Amino acid sequence: MSTLFTKIIDGEIPGRFVWKDDEVVAFLSIGPLADGHALVVPRQEVDRWTDAPAELLQKLMAVAQTIGKAQVEAFGAARAGLIIAGFEVDHLHLHVWPSNSEAEFDFKRAQQNPDPDVMEASAKRLRAALRDAGHGDFVPAD
Repeated sequence: MSTLFTKIIDGEIPGRFVWKDDEVVAFLSIGPLADGHALVVPRQEVDRWTDAPAELLQKLMAVAQTIGKAQVEAFGAARAGLIIAGFEVDHLHLHVWPSNSEAEFDFKRAQQNPDPDVMEASAKRLRAALRDAGHGDFVPAD
């Protein structure tokens, strides 16, 4: 049975994608810790990060780092936060978001019903920052 993330990747459920390549995608979280919060997800269904092949983890981290740098630029954040939790969906994913304090590393702070217009604007800002950083080949059209 496909995971929720596989259904998003396959287009069965809508997602605000900011990155797509042959192995990894990234789309905005529907429960963001901050504007621009993205999930970096392998196309391959892997439940736990400890079960992933080392090469896949390296690819996920490289994409997460690229997205984190773009988030810092696009949203004027001090840092990019990174968490691998894995309890909400049984499909490996990395949470990456623009962060200004350690207090923001708390899922209890996640927005429950983010404004769709703000989400779309955040996706556009992040896509533009990724393109400006030279990653346009992997950034979907707005």
